[in-house]
Amino acid sequence: MAWSQDEERLLAQIEQHLVDDDPRLVARLESFNERVRRSEARSKEAHGGRRRPRRSTVIILISWLLIATLVATLLIMILRHEAAAMALATAF
Repeated sequence: MAWSQDEERLLAQIEQHLVDDDPRLVARLESFNERVRRSEARSKEAHGGRRRPRRSTVIILISWLLIATLVATLLIMILRHEAAAMALATAF
């Protein structure tokens, strides 16, 4: 969604007031933005332009894999137990 001209003008005024009121804030923000740009550039170079999945995404995927493995193991144990019980019941 595009900003209206009035909104853009108001934002420019707010920005100018912040610049005039607190030059240290401006310097900090510029420094932060530069560090972010460098970090992103290094990340892209290190991964050939590919982005690594976030750590939280990896943890969630591993958790789901472990849960699925646990459920499958429990189902196998239950089915084996029932099969053994049925075999034992038919033997006597």
